[in-house]
Amino acid sequence: MLTKLQQHRVSKPWGRTDVPEGFGPSDGDPLGEIWFQREGADDPLLIKYLFTSERLSVQVHPDDAAAQTAGLARGKDEAWIVLSAHSNGELGIGLRSPVSPGELRAAAMDGSIVDLVDWRKADAGDAYYSPAGTVHALGPGLTVLEVQQNSDVTYRLYDYGRPRELHLDKGIDAARSDLVIEKVREREIDQVRSIAVAGPKFTVERWRSGAGTFDATDAEPAWLIPIKGTIAADGQALVAPDVWIAEGRAAVEVGPDSELLVAYEGTRLRAVA
Repeated sequence: MLTKLQQHRVSKPWGRTDVPEGFGPSDGDPLGEIWFQREGADDPLLIKYLFTSERLSVQVHPDDAAAQTAGLARGKDEAWIVLSAHSNGELGIGLRSPVSPGELRAAAMDGSIVDLVDWRKADAGDAYYSPAGTVHALGPGLTVLEVQQNSDVTYRLYDYGRPRELHLDKGIDAARSDLVIEKVREREIDQVRSIAVAGPKFTVERWRSGAGTFDATDAEPAWLIPIKGTIAADGQALVAPDVWIAEGRAAVEVGPDSELLVAYEGTRLRAVA
């Protein structure tokens, strides 16, 4: 069974009014995020598009254990796939060197945490898996597809003077300054598929021209994210930037010069016939 997910558009102070063609107008407010969800369902993953004109807050997410201690269902690992980037596009992921919790707190309070972040030039096609505990921020000029655990918990450590709440105590407790995050090197599976990005909580495959059938159960659904071109699942056209969730067997066809991302929970590769 295929279900087209509902869009939830979110304005952000760092968002854009010049969102790329195909995503619809920004309605005058800076569009920062588009969420794709099933209403009323607590699915394990959440798919987003992000559009940036400024740096996001320097932030961190808790892991499952910390989130559940706080009464939340799960923590938040996430992955970024950069779809487009201006010449000044950048992202910050991890810290340049480990610091103590006290040093991290002091840097967050005086703003020097910005200089601790490992800022990198961002280019279209770059991909990163950011485990919970990673201090991070996106920079300006980006359109990013984000695949994440389905959690809305973010602890801001520094926000460039914007009038929004900070979460220093929880953020410092959640942060791991020893994490070193490398850009993902895509790994081929077969002639049709490759691993775009993977971590302990979820996997994202990239499907190119070809066809295949995979099994997605109610307990282990798959998210179908068309990026470009002509794509169909069980005879239904999948058109970007919409997102579908598949349960049960799904026969997928990806046309020439087309691209589909398939995301699912865990690390076990789905069998494809």
